[in-house]
Amino acid sequence: MYPPSLLDTDILSELFKGHSLVKAKAAEYIGRHKRLTISQIAKYEILKGLKSKKAFKQIEIFNRFCSVNIVFPITDDVIGKASDIYAELKEEGSLISDADILVAATAIVNNLVLVTNNTNHFSRIKKLQLDNWKI
Repeated sequence: MYPPSLLDTDILSELFKGHSLVKAKAAEYIGRHKRLTISQIAKYEILKGLKSKKAFKQIEIFNRFCSVNIVFPITDDVIGKASDIYAELKEEGSLISDADILVAATAIVNNLVLVTNNTNHFSRIKKLQLDNWKI
């Protein structure tokens, strides 16, 4: 039911907030794939939010989460794909943030479905498969 997937920051945040549907889908996913997967960009976005709030206990919990799950790096292939996505979106006049472009490129390069509630932005990117665990 759940293909290999990459969790976007918004879904990851909902998971840590205890959103019941997101938690249930994450548990099903782990049952099949053993670990969750995120990008380095999502890791950065979560940590910057927690550090700006000085949420030290949550930082510790999140770092533990990252150590037992998969954090996909920003590789040269990801950078190349991201620059292609940027050029296409700019030409179409429908740019999104660099962070979102890098997350999308990470998913595409690693043949992962992007799990996000931000389908409005990400649906602009060709060849990016999307899923939403909030619905």
